[in-house]
Amino acid sequence: MATTTATLTLSSGDLTGDALALSSTTTLTKGGTTTGLDQTTGVARKTTGATTAFVLFEAGDYTAANPGHKVYIKNTMSTGTEYFTVSIGDGPSTTVVELGRLYAGDFMFIPWSASGGSAAAHNDIVVAPSSATDMTIESALIYHQD
Repeated sequence: MATTTATLTLSSGDLTGDALALSSTTTLTKGGTTTGLDQTTGVARKTTGATTAFVLFEAGDYTAANPGHKVYIKNTMSTGTEYFTVSIGDGPSTTVVELGRLYAGDFMFIPWSASGGSAAAHNDIVVAPSSATDMTIESALIYHQD
């Protein structure tokens, strides 16, 4: 059994009236179990020079009854105005729901269910660069399949 842990630490000396120091750690497990997630796509980078949306992770490739999948995405750019819009839906050419924007240096780590509750529903992870200049996004998926 694979054992993978994720830790998030937030700290600030001036966000609130008192110093802020939060830290949380979890072991990544298959949904509804204590068995560790045992597969990964590895860390990948994609550079694009267009503002066209594209599928980063296609739901149909990662379906599982109780997935517990975890998605990591990072905008590796350093220009503050360059962002990637991250959405979920059935591919880039149909209706998608925007999760948010990752500006320069921002990252996200979220749970992901590749199944939308019915055989026809898909929850592809779709990203769109804000600029037609070369922009690079980094990503990884830690998952399991039945």
